[in-house]
Amino acid sequence: MRVLTAPNIITSIRIVLIPVFVTALVYRKYEYALILFIAAAVTDALDGLLARITNQKTKLGAFLDPLADKFLLVTSFILFSVYGWIPTWLSITVISRDLIVTLGWVILYLLFHTTRVEPSIVGKAAIASQLVLIAYTLLAVNYPRIPLPGSGMAWIVALLTILSGIQYLYRGLKDAGEK
Repeated sequence: MRVLTAPNIITSIRIVLIPVFVTALVYRKYEYALILFIAAAVTDALDGLLARITNQKTKLGAFLDPLADKFLLVTSFILFSVYGWIPTWLSITVISRDLIVTLGWVILYLLFHTTRVEPSIVGKAAIASQLVLIAYTLLAVNYPRIPLPGSGMAWIVALLTILSGIQYLYRGLKDAGEK
């Protein structure tokens, strides 16, 4: 099986864009950060679509794609909360959920040598809400007439994030109980 596929190359490009995105934010080049975020979103959609259409799904791609998403989201949430654009408690919620799910995956792997983690609808909704929040915040920063996200949007993201974390924990414990 080939590892150097077009979808994996696109995913790798997305990973390389992340430090450039962070640099744009740190140096307050918010318009570039918005463009880079849009590029990352487009490459995220493109690599998955291309992998399915060309039947080039790989284990490396299945690992790198969500990793790239997590790096982008975690760095965004940290910086956005430091800048005061989103509540710190929301960043803590999102990052804690990711750490707990990842730790659970590692424990299941060490105990049962299983790496099967299937995304759920709630998990996908949580990630989508996080991406929408990041995109909206970048738009608000670039276009002052757009207000920063309010507490309603933050609570929706938090609720979906918490529900998906609970669901992954439940599924992980259920899988562990069946082994």
